[in-house]
Amino acid sequence: MTPFGQRLADALDRRGPLCVGIDPHPGLLTAWGLGVDVDGLTRFSELCVEAFGTTVAVVKPQVAFFEAFGSAGLAVLERTIAALTEAGALVLADAKRGDIGSTMDAYARTWLSDGSPLRSDAVTVSPYLGFGSLAPALDLAAGTGRGVFVLAATSNPEGAQVQTARVADGRSVAQVVVDEAAARNADAVGLGSVGVVVGATLAEAPDLSGLHGPILMPGVGAQGGTAEDVRRLAGDHLRAVVPNVSRDVLRHGPSVTELRAAVARTVEGFAFLQN
Repeated sequence: MTPFGQRLADALDRRGPLCVGIDPHPGLLTAWGLGVDVDGLTRFSELCVEAFGTTVAVVKPQVAFFEAFGSAGLAVLERTIAALTEAGALVLADAKRGDIGSTMDAYARTWLSDGSPLRSDAVTVSPYLGFGSLAPALDLAAGTGRGVFVLAATSNPEGAQVQTARVADGRSVAQVVVDEAAARNADAVGLGSVGVVVGATLAEAPDLSGLHGPILMPGVGAQGGTAEDVRRLAGDHLRAVVPNVSRDVLRHGPSVTELRAAVARTVEGFAFLQN
């Protein structure tokens, strides 16, 4: 398979620089006139696939909201991933997995192996058991042409307690994460396949100059991040940025027409990322 970084760069060029989340939390299911049950989850996901599958570069199902319904919810997630893939969108499973040894290997196989029913184009992972603990996911992703987005400097205020702490050489923990991801991208042709997550609501970002990989920026819209925040934090690396919007788009459902219109407006607001 063509490496994820190359496929991502192509998708962003063709469909515009945007990742839209599928976040079927109970309040949103209710707002869409759906039941807080597997039937509601199924219909919500079907509408999202119809709205985003052929229009958005990256679609990010929030795994926890599917897991909340047990095995039936995971079956809906399997079908949603397959339908989005068939429609041509890149699927980023927002699972935020992080562990050690055989457990991390199992997480990696779940989201990144060719034979898994939950296989996605990329997955989010947490490095806070040490960046080296992510090796099973990073190695498998490299072998199957998939991607990994590593949490580096997140939007939630609690994250600063860990992410802004300093290591012995004076770097912040977030900077160490970015630098380790950069090392994994060192031999990539074009955009690398190991990305980082940097919140759009931050006052400042880690130094991203050597990353050579994609930068997922959540926090845009309902959480207060703006296009100008994205421009400020990304600096000279705008072509690598993938803004992530969820609530500001999903609040326009359940109308597929309105969801697509919200996507179009959002993409237009980030047109500067493609200049």
